[in-house]
Amino acid sequence: MSLIPVRYGAWFVAVAVGCSALVSGCAGTSSGPEGDDAEPAATNEVTVPIPPVQTHVLNTGSEPRIRLAPNAASGTQQNVTLHTENGVRQQVDSQPEQDFSTPGVTMPLAATSNDGGADLLLGRISCPDPDLEQALAAAEGSHAGLTISPNGAITALQITPANEASDSARQAVEQAFYQAVYHTVVFPDDELGTGAVWTIEQQISGGVTLDQVTTATLLARDGDRLTIAVDVRQTPRSNVWNLPNGAGMLDIEHYDMHGSGQLTVDVGLPLPVEGMVTMAGEQSYRVPNDTTRLNQRTNSTVQWLP
Repeated sequence: MSLIPVRYGAWFVAVAVGCSALVSGCAGTSSGPEGDDAEPAATNEVTVPIPPVQTHVLNTGSEPRIRLAPNAASGTQQNVTLHTENGVRQQVDSQPEQDFSTPGVTMPLAATSNDGGADLLLGRISCPDPDLEQALAAAEGSHAGLTISPNGAITALQITPANEASDSARQAVEQAFYQAVYHTVVFPDDELGTGAVWTIEQQISGGVTLDQVTTATLLARDGDRLTIAVDVRQTPRSNVWNLPNGAGMLDIEHYDMHGSGQLTVDVGLPLPVEGMVTMAGEQSYRVPNDTTRLNQRTNSTVQWLP
């Protein structure tokens, strides 16, 4: 029988855990030309294309109904703080359960809207882990950019870390943004009123492709400010997990990931005003043609603080 060593598990959780599955296949994609004649990139920018989103209206809500869409004027500024957390507990067969959770990070953001989305400047990032917080101090002043479609869908994410930022700091920043991007409220073309319900459907690609369906409910509207409840479910498209670096694959025996929360969105501002979405679930995997099993309990949080 082949047992999964601890380092195998560490690789596994680092690449994708529930909502964090969006990390895989994203980091390390630099902007700029490629090929033998390509000149070195002018910056260390990471550019991440985001899969398209589909929306379906289940209930248009009560009168009055209007078309909801981002309308932030170019140059509009906003200060908001993004906080993210990731919890992972993993067990191989009857071995003791191990905790692979990563420390939460809290990032102050200064956002400025532009014609195609928003430019973001990172402030001083805090973290409960002293070593990581020290590393994150060098990431202050990093830049990020969001390309946003007319319905609010983020179609690309650009991150330009400060030159002094370490790999651990860059990874923490990238993961926080990836989590936030996949909990974006996207609006349908229909006119909506209070009580409206619609779905936001998107694929999250990685070693296994996840179908994420977010059900959004418009709880209240006060001018441009919207209060929206969200219910999020993720399901794998395949029953096989392809591990990184050609390390093999695992059969998916059970995959459950569900979350909920509430967001306050001002369509005249580039980022959410406040709110929180939490995810939690359990997954079970098996080594093909073997009895070895890997079980995980995962949770994640994305929170916006005014």
